[in-house]
Amino acid sequence: MSKVLIVEDEKDIRDVLAFNLRGSGHEIRAAASAAEALRMARTDLPDVVVLDVMLPDASGFDVCRQLKRDPKTARIPIVMLTARAEEVDRIVGFELGADDYVVKPFSMRELLLRLAAVVRRGAAEPPEGPLGSGRLRIDTAAHRAFVGERELGLTAMEFRLLVMLVRNQDRVLTRGRLLEEVWGMRPDVSTRTVDTHVKRLREKLGSPEGDAIETVRGVGYRWAKAGARRELSA
Repeated sequence: MSKVLIVEDEKDIRDVLAFNLRGSGHEIRAAASAAEALRMARTDLPDVVVLDVMLPDASGFDVCRQLKRDPKTARIPIVMLTARAEEVDRIVGFELGADDYVVKPFSMRELLLRLAAVVRRGAAEPPEGPLGSGRLRIDTAAHRAFVGERELGLTAMEFRLLVMLVRNQDRVLTRGRLLEEVWGMRPDVSTRTVDTHVKRLREKLGSPEGDAIETVRGVGYRWAKAGARRELSA
């Protein structure tokens, strides 16, 4: 059983979601606004948030951004709901740290399966001790990363991407595999999500640590132990 925070301003939809999720054994909290959602997420610490994009006092994207920037709530999975199916909206949500994206209208079975997947994925994050490469230290249990004594302010997705790269040092990871394992998206989805996150991750790591992420042109990325990034042809 998971504790689910439903953030939806339309009462009928909120009630239907709550009814079905309770029927599946989940514990439910519900919010009708962005302000209420942020307060409840920070005090109740749900296992997953079902977040509507269109809210009366702020965008669901803003709520997602604030939750992912707060160390207290950064690890809570977020499934965004929207009536808009444009790819750009999905990309924005993923780049802000959302874990999945469901377009209205949707089947309740689909939503339940997606919720179970993001909760399971979060619970399956590696319990091993700290990872490292040079001055980089990654504490997977605490969900924190450091370069020397400087802590990196990473979003949940940036942290997952970094762990994936460092754990597979000197192995080329395709964009498709990264999409599938970090974001839970189909590997054939055509987005710039991976490239955008790599760019931001390099910037946050700084030099020379950010240079360890090598671009393998036409394929994907790899973390080089030597720490010198090169542009490789494939």
